[in-house]
Amino acid sequence: MKIITLVFCLIISLSTQAQKLTIYTYDSFVSEWGPGPIIKEKFEKNFNIELEFVAVDSAATLLNKIILEGSSTKADIVLGLDMNLFDAANKSNLFLKHDIQNINNQIKLPLKWDSENFVPYNYGYFAFVYNNKKLKNPPLSMYELINTTDAKIVIQDPRTSTPGLGLLTWMKALYGDEAGKEWKKLNKKIISVTKGWTDAYYNFFMTGEADMVLSYTTSPAAHIMFEENYDISASIFDEGNYISIEFAGILKNSKNKIIANDFLKFILSDDFQSVIPSTNIMYPVTSISNLPDAFNNLSIPKVIQLNPKEINDNKENWINEWLNAF
Repeated sequence: MKIITLVFCLIISLSTQAQKLTIYTYDSFVSEWGPGPIIKEKFEKNFNIELEFVAVDSAATLLNKIILEGSSTKADIVLGLDMNLFDAANKSNLFLKHDIQNINNQIKLPLKWDSENFVPYNYGYFAFVYNNKKLKNPPLSMYELINTTDAKIVIQDPRTSTPGLGLLTWMKALYGDEAGKEWKKLNKKIISVTKGWTDAYYNFFMTGEADMVLSYTTSPAAHIMFEENYDISASIFDEGNYISIEFAGILKNSKNKIIANDFLKFILSDDFQSVIPSTNIMYPVTSISNLPDAFNNLSIPKVIQLNPKEINDNKENWINEWLNAF
C-alpha cells in the first residue's frame, strides 16, 4: 500500500511540475510597465499553464547564465537574445529546433529570418535620442556625431548591454579597421558609460546630465503614448541605423518541450504581438491591426546589420579596441 501511495504521489508531483513553464529574460521585460505581466496573464488563461519569468539585468547576461548553468538550468525558454548574440547562441548547442512551419510567411521583418532554433518576437533600430527643445541641431549622421556635434553623450557598456554591443557593431559596420580611431574621437564627447540602458536613459539623459543617449528609434513613442510629450526625438542617420531583432528559443534540457513549443507559437499570435509596441516599445514581428498612433510619428531608417558569425568571431577583439580607445 505504501509503494502504491508513493507512486501516486510521484505521478502527482511530476504532473504538477509539468504545469509550469520557466522563461529566462531581461529585467525590463518583466517590469510592471513591460510586456511580461500581460503576456503571463494571457498565456496562463489560454493554456492553463503557470508561466514563471526569471529576470537578469540585461540581455547580454542571458546567454552567459544558461551556458554556466548547463544541464542544471531550470529554464525551458530563453527570451531576449538579439542578433549580436545569434551565432554564439547557435554554437552553444543548448537550443532545440522548433516545429513552426513557414515562419517567414508569418512574420514581417526588414530582413529574412533564417533560423530553425529561434523565433523573433520584436525588433527596433539603435539610435541616439535627444530633447528637440534643447538640442536644436542634432547630428544627422554618425560622421556628425563623431566630428561636429558638441553634445554630451551617454552610452552603455558593450560587455553588459544590448544597445552597448549594438553601438560597437554599428561602429565596425561603418568604419571597419578605422573604428578604433573613430572611437577615440567619439569618446571625447561621452560623459559616462553605464552598465545598462535604464541608468543611461533615466539617470543621465532624462535628468539633463547628458544631451544624447544611446537608445532606440522607438523611444520617442513611449513619451508620446504615456506623457503626451513630443520633445524627445531620435536621430535617423544618413549612413543607416543598426537593427536589433530579439528572439526566443527552447533549451534542449527543458522538461516541458511541447508546451515550450506552444509558447513559441504563441509569440507569433496577436495576443503576444499586440502587447509589444506599447510595453517593450519595439516593433512587432507580425502585421497587427492596432499599432499605436505614436508609432506613426517615427521615421524608419536604412538597415545596417553585420553577419552574426563575424560578430561572434571578432567581438572580444572589438571590445578590446573600444577599451583601448579610452
